[in-house]
Amino acid sequence: MIRQVSTPPLESGDRLSRSEFERRYAQSPHLKAELIEGVVYVASPVRAKQHGRPHAFVIGWLTAYVAATPGVDIEDNATVRLDLDNEPQPDALLRIEPEAGGGSRITEDDYIEGAPELVVEIAASSASVDLNAKLNAYRRNGVKEYLVWQIYENQIRWFHLQDSEYIPLEPEAGVIKSRVFPGLWLNVASLQQGDIATVLSSLQTGLNSPEHQDFKDRLS
Repeated sequence: MIRQVSTPPLESGDRLSRSEFERRYAQSPHLKAELIEGVVYVASPVRAKQHGRPHAFVIGWLTAYVAATPGVDIEDNATVRLDLDNEPQPDALLRIEPEAGGGSRITEDDYIEGAPELVVEIAASSASVDLNAKLNAYRRNGVKEYLVWQIYENQIRWFHLQDSEYIPLEPEAGVIKSRVFPGLWLNVASLQQGDIATVLSSLQTGLNSPEHQDFKDRLS
């Protein structure tokens, strides 16, 4: 009798091809796992204040932008096929639809393929990966903006891709303004303090700007 060998579980530190990673991941629906530079990272359990609440605030901010900007898509924890060694699952992302000139598409098997225009990561225990290996993978694959909220330090870092390097975006009067998504404004101190009402009020000011209207016109 031939003994059937079961699929090994995903474990942090495994070095796998993308196809093997996807095969094993399909057998582990209870996990959140990512392939970064050919290495598997399995996420730790999600804590409320260290991840759940900040994540919800970011999703609310981005959703309000998408609601006012036809042609822009939001995804929450969607797997992204960047290249053969990188298949991250960002906490949040914004992407311009391909018919409007975006750099990614949704495949027939319901994955995102290609580089989204903006990726957001909530970084607590994952900060060393998010700011090193994952940052390099996003940069190399042409993700135009990358926002990392370091929860332990309560620091928000927003990078813009310029000449193949990530350059930090600096606040103007306390507000960081996206260069890729006009009108996407972030009141940094308010988000750090959990003042989501002010975050959304600042965003609304950006949505009312001529730059955002011009962007909407271009997308349509």
